Amino acid sequence: MPSTRKILHFLSSALLCAAGVGILGYGISTDWVQSTLACAPAGTEEYNGSAIVQMTLFNSTAKKMQCPGFNSEEVVKVFDKLGQEDVGAAVLQGLVVGFLALALLGSAGSILITLFNTFSNPYENYLGPVGLFVCSGLSATLAFLALVLYLINVYWIKIAMKIANDQAKVNLKENGVQLLVGFYLLLPYIGLNLFAILLVYLYVHAAYTRRREQEKPTEDAPKDIMMF
Repeated sequence: MPSTRKILHFLSSALLCAAGVGILGYGISTDWVQSTLACAPAGTEEYNGSAIVQMTLFNSTAKKMQCPGFNSEEVVKVFDKLGQEDVGAAVLQGLVVGFLALALLGSAGSILITLFNTFSNPYENYLGPVGLFVCSGLSATLAFLALVLYLINVYWIKIAMKIANDQAKVNLKENGVQLLVGFYLLLPYIGLNLFAILLVYLYVHAAYTRRREQEKPTEDAPKDIMMF
């Protein structure tokens, strides 16, 4: 039977990884950003119209008011619209989704590894701590890369303006961007993965220290005594 310390550390790590999967799964399904746009007829600077674009990773809702071609509310498929307007933005959006899917896969691997090692005997470690370090570390890294790429898409490429563009002859200007809960849930997900790594590392470090202490009397014993 594994020790109580081993059970507590590995089981707690598995629970943290499972919580991370739940958080990221919800984050992927909910809204990530809301952008407020101003619009004016082509050739003028009279920005008296407005549009509010709210996006998940896959769909967006655009409420358009008081501007030529903008008096409507519609649901837009993000990948379809970006594919028409800017292939580069669509590729970045695809990378964000792909990285998050791989992060979830890595978290699933972490859960399986930690659960196995929770109930295995002390001398049997399938992939062991290294497996958790790799899977959870990869998940946290991929989630961070997704976060950075999404910020580039929102603030540099300005995907909200491309989503709102309906080929009407208008000028668009972005007045403000608000990141929403789906985006911010990446932060606790990354934190949970790092904390899961820390828990198992503390167990490994304590086990290594205890083993060194047990070997120390033999190392310090006089050579003539050790011969007998």
